[in-house]
Amino acid sequence: MAAASKRAAQQTDRQVGSRIRMRRRVLHITQERLGHAIGVTFQQIQKYETGTSRVSAGRLWKIADVLQCDIAWFFDGNAE
Repeated sequence: MAAASKRAAQQTDRQVGSRIRMRRRVLHITQERLGHAIGVTFQQIQKYETGTSRVSAGRLWKIADVLQCDIAWFFDGNAE
């Protein structure tokens, strides 16, 4: 993977994670509750929110369902 595309992927991971955190907080849902709802630990939710771990498409679909938003919302404002 080229350095520029790797950097773009990491930026996208951070953007998606940031949007997960933002929406979760608006709905007053804990990391533990979100994790339980999608079948992962709260530590994994922390990794998603910081962009340390990439969220798979299927898992993002579940997160969007729990957070009552469209998947596209996680990418709003992302120029990549």
